[in-house]
Amino acid sequence: MNIIISNTGEKPIYDQIKEQIKNAVLAGELRSGDALPSIRMLAKELRISVITTKRAFEELEREGFIETVPGKGSFVAQRNSELLREEALRRMEEALESAVQIARRSGIASQDVRSALEMLLEGD
Repeated sequence: MNIIISNTGEKPIYDQIKEQIKNAVLAGELRSGDALPSIRMLAKELRISVITTKRAFEELEREGFIETVPGKGSFVAQRNSELLREEALRRMEEALESAVQIARRSGIASQDVRSALEMLLEGD
């Protein structure tokens, strides 16, 4: 697993780890049952505190993205496809809300926003 952390960003390191693992699950790069590196191994690879890594894993488990089996490690949880879709929709809505706020602050007309979205959708 390739996790990249930034020490200069505003986001806490545990949150960066959590988001990258979540993104990998949502994108299908990590599938149900896939093993994650141990908390200690990941902390060593990233050269960060075990406590930081543990916090990321705890939040992922609380959100239902991973399951931890004592003595065996952490694994990608069995996820309902509808839950994955809902998570993707929520994230899309957040991104669109951000785009709308930028448009409003910049005085961009709603029709221009719609046109830009249509072009992006057609580009795929």
